[in-house]
Amino acid sequence: MANEDVQKMLAELSKDLLESKARLEEAQRVAHVGHWEWDLETNVVVWSDETYRIFGLNPQEHPMDLATVRSMVHPEDREPLYQGVDQDLVAGERPNAEFRIVRPSGEVRTVSSLTSERWSSLPGDTKRDASGRPYKLFGTIQDITERKRAEEALKQSQFYLSEGQRLAHMGSWAFNDSGHYWSEELYRIYGLDPQNGAPTVEQYLALIHPQDRASMAETINRMQEEHCGFDQIERIIRPDGQLRYVRAVAVPVVEQGVFKGFIGTTMDVTEQELLTQELRREQAYLAEAQSLTHTGSWACNLLTREIFHSSDENARLYGFDPSQGAIPFDRFYNAILAEDEVALRARLENAIREGADYDVGFRIRRTDGALRFLRGIGHHNPSQEIGEYVGITMDITERKRAEEEREKLRQLEADLAHINRVNMMGELAAALAHEIRQPIAASVTSANACLRWLARDPPDLERARAAAARIEQDGNRAADVISRLRSFYKKGTPPEREMVDIKEIVREMAALLRKEAVQHSIKIHSELDENVPNVLADRVQLQQVFMNLMLNAIEAMKDTGGKLTISSRSTPQGQVTVSIGDTGVGLPAENTERIFDAFHTTKPQGTGMGLAITRSIVEAHGGRVWGTANQDAGATFHFTLPAKAEADA
Repeated sequence: MANEDVQKMLAELSKDLLESKARLEEAQRVAHVGHWEWDLETNVVVWSDETYRIFGLNPQEHPMDLATVRSMVHPEDREPLYQGVDQDLVAGERPNAEFRIVRPSGEVRTVSSLTSERWSSLPGDTKRDASGRPYKLFGTIQDITERKRAEEALKQSQFYLSEGQRLAHMGSWAFNDSGHYWSEELYRIYGLDPQNGAPTVEQYLALIHPQDRASMAETINRMQEEHCGFDQIERIIRPDGQLRYVRAVAVPVVEQGVFKGFIGTTMDVTEQELLTQELRREQAYLAEAQSLTHTGSWACNLLTREIFHSSDENARLYGFDPSQGAIPFDRFYNAILAEDEVALRARLENAIREGADYDVGFRIRRTDGALRFLRGIGHHNPSQEIGEYVGITMDITERKRAEEEREKLRQLEADLAHINRVNMMGELAAALAHEIRQPIAASVTSANACLRWLARDPPDLERARAAAARIEQDGNRAADVISRLRSFYKKGTPPEREMVDIKEIVREMAALLRKEAVQHSIKIHSELDENVPNVLADRVQLQQVFMNLMLNAIEAMKDTGGKLTISSRSTPQGQVTVSIGDTGVGLPAENTERIFDAFHTTKPQGTGMGLAITRSIVEAHGGRVWGTANQDAGATFHFTLPAKAEADA
């Protein structure tokens, strides 16, 4: 009976042992943890089934030895692993290690091997050699590949997050009951040392710009009391004294209705804020410039009538209030006067069709009823959609009115010039009157003498005849002067030619027109060749030529002042050339010959003076007249007359 009981007990123990072993193996399989035993004297290695599976082998596929195990360790980890084990054994420490293995399939796995504190799997087995090195080692091995991969992925994610925060100058933070967290970038933004930990609220407020500190303190108090977030830009002063702009965003964390704390971000927005401020300044300058010049800017599609941009001044030009929001295209367009809209629409449609720029003028009726003149300039970029234009609109009302006033002034000046010409002729007539006064006075004297000779008793007929002859002579001389004076007013009268000194005519006319020249800040300068011969000409008509050309020169410079130059010279062809130049507005670019036809028409109350008469007089004397533009400014008129020798021939 005793033997049977022993056998039965042994069977039960064997069964329990097998069950325990099975449960152990299953536990190792589920946990991916195997055990091993290493006999340091024989280098025999004993593995559990899970250890085989960790190494990619079938359980108990073949006995293990140290050489086989060593061959399966990753080549890069092999020497460091076994050197470390030897050093630990010599030092009396348990060799624990993480290393990589290479399965027969080529797959690389990471394992963690831990040595038992008892060194051996047998209780009480503490046998060591003379150096104190144990004979056996027992431990576990675990496949930690997935964990290592997760750790690497986490490290990679943390690196990406940290690098992303560094590149974006954005730090993250959080605080709750368990503590206060700041990311590395957040410390860099505030210029703080991470070794000192996150600052307290008081330390944080000390970093805020004094002008922003009270506002930030109020925000923090409200955040803590009301558990609300915020998003605001504030200025900070770093410990090194540098001013920075940061944007702080806080979000409350609530789990199942329970407030847990806050998380947030802080971004360094100094560059963006400075650029924004600069942009605001430039926009303010642009808006002020547009307001001062009454010029608005816009961008729109004329086909779809969609407005992309319209400046405040552009709205004000039409009498709209820009503070009321976006103004539709039709409100702008409907302000155009109906009589201008037809032509304007044709211009715009043609520009859209050709993809060309345009420059148009039109009138509008503002909301306050005022009539304004506008000028619109549109530019189309070929890369844009059909009908898309950017441009400006200018209020040119004052310019238009100024042009109208200038036109009226020009007409008044023309009338005044005509009156001045008549006045100048009156002055010329007065200057010539002394020539008439002397023969008339002589005729009166002779008439009185004639009457006295006839009144004698007996009459002295011889002396009376002589007095009468003198009367006739003086009368004819006065008639000649009057005839020459009339030829100044009337074209076509046969001239009376005489030898005339050009220099003397120039001096007379310069003296006559000096008052007019001084009134308009014009200097008269003469450059006369002393060797120029006299010419055979009608003195009065030659004076008329000089007066016309000199008056034209004065009129060309009366708004700006200048210099009137008269010169004369002899030509190899036996002629005398006279030039009268000014520094005025100059000649038209084309058809300069037509200027001699401009005054050819005789006005009802005019004298017929002008360039046409000037040409007629000069050509009647055998010469010619023409005008040239000066190199710098103004124009010069030239005319030629035959010299004395040629006239005699």
